[in-house]
Amino acid sequence: MTDTAASPVGPLVTGAEIARLAGVTRAAVSNWRRRYDDFPAPAGGAANSPLYALAEVQEWLDRQRKGQEVSPEVELWQAMRAAYGEQMVTGLADVAEALAGGGGAGLPDGVAARVRALARTGAPVDLVNGLTARFTDSARRAGSDQVTPERVVRAVRHFAPELPGDATVFDPACGIGVLLLSVASGAGTRCRGQEADADSARFAQLRADLLGRSEVRVEVGDSLRADAWPDLKADLVVCDPPAGVTEWGREELLLDARWELGTPSKAEGELAWLQHAYAHTGPGGHVLMVMPASVAYRKAGRRIRSELVRRGIVRQVIALPPGTASSHALPVHLWCLRRPEGPAGAEANRAVRMVDLTGNSPDASLEPRPDQVADVPLIELLDDTVDLTPGSHLRSRHRDYPAEYAALRGELEERIHRLAALLPALAEGAGPGSLDSATTSLADLARAGLVTYDGPEPVSASEQLDTDYLRGFLRSPLNTRRSTSASGTYRLDGRGSRVPRMSIDEQRRYGAAFRALSAYEEDVREVGELSRRIAEIAREGLAMGALAPEE
Repeated sequence: MTDTAASPVGPLVTGAEIARLAGVTRAAVSNWRRRYDDFPAPAGGAANSPLYALAEVQEWLDRQRKGQEVSPEVELWQAMRAAYGEQMVTGLADVAEALAGGGGAGLPDGVAARVRALARTGAPVDLVNGLTARFTDSARRAGSDQVTPERVVRAVRHFAPELPGDATVFDPACGIGVLLLSVASGAGTRCRGQEADADSARFAQLRADLLGRSEVRVEVGDSLRADAWPDLKADLVVCDPPAGVTEWGREELLLDARWELGTPSKAEGELAWLQHAYAHTGPGGHVLMVMPASVAYRKAGRRIRSELVRRGIVRQVIALPPGTASSHALPVHLWCLRRPEGPAGAEANRAVRMVDLTGNSPDASLEPRPDQVADVPLIELLDDTVDLTPGSHLRSRHRDYPAEYAALRGELEERIHRLAALLPALAEGAGPGSLDSATTSLADLARAGLVTYDGPEPVSASEQLDTDYLRGFLRSPLNTRRSTSASGTYRLDGRGSRVPRMSIDEQRRYGAAFRALSAYEEDVREVGELSRRIAEIAREGLAMGALAPEE
């Protein structure tokens, strides 16, 4: 988080909070910062998430007649920021505990007075929800792992299966409970959670209590090392696990019974969380895991992915739109698993549904178009890589191989016919070495002001010198040797290079030939790349059955 400790200038606010104070958008606040020289300077935070002194901001808004009256909830939030600094989860838990009947004896004085005043004027649950929304927003901007982003929660809810009224939902890394309480919102649904951070777990439980969710129980502890629910079998397990954590306890858990699909490597902590979640499902139970995209193809996890596919456990992999995990730019997948109900369960699932939403806006509908979905047979996935990346499988299935192959072949034929025409017509010259007697160095041309180095290659700066002629001779074998360093690096602007002395008309005649050769070489390179693409699509189309040899 970017929240800072108590500042000598008083409570600090973010740009988003200034927008709330003034009743404008965040973009308006950004414009104010650029347009007004007297806008308050940052008093803390980081370069990409500055914090401003609330008193200075309020004074500036009043001068500009842009201010609005600060709400009591904003005043409470700022008092909490000043008192708790980076420990805002502790502050949220302390406030929730006071509102739940704890009295608030441990609250800082400035916070306690505001909590008591607000509790007299409104429902405690509304205040806690408002503070939660503010914390969620600040955590989202700071990239905190304590809160599952709103768009990820929306995706999990969309793809979650319909549950019976008496279902059990479990989140083994629930943070402050955002995902657990959002997905398991049905009346009668039992919710169980666990969270390693004590204050986050305390706040999740207190918020559930204030919401009247008596069926929610959250325990404190590291789920992998100290499972608080060893006998729990849930109908649905949802989890947004810690990403990129290597110290997840592999050495002490090597013989753990949860690794029925294979012992995860140290680098595959996400697959340890996945198997922990799967171990807590009963027959027919579902798992929805938020996973970094790299888990779908990393070499270290191939064996576990293979078992997931072979046993028919993984049912669907959804590549979510960029920006869904708004706290960072990494692409995110949603893995949907289901425990088979019996011996024939795996046999009934002969394909994995791949959904690729990466071309969509993060706020667009999550309902995929037909071209964004493919049911990939298990046998196709069980190769050397067991790649579960949806895009890898959709591209090949929705390509029109015959049309693409025909178009590329036609383009190749046209380019080959053009190649010969690009070659300049060249006659016999005066003989090798005939141009060596009267030459000028590039350094002399530069000193005379005839050459400039505005770009990566020297160009003519005078009507007396043709650029194509100059560059053509600079690329001659002799000059190439002169312009190549001992390390083998070639520099076209080598000052020791020499060019023949010619009239401007002769220069232009040579320049036209060199220009034609450059165009020819560029077309040859493009033809080579086109040839590679044709061979690739032909081989892939033949192997898939999308193309067949003509009789």
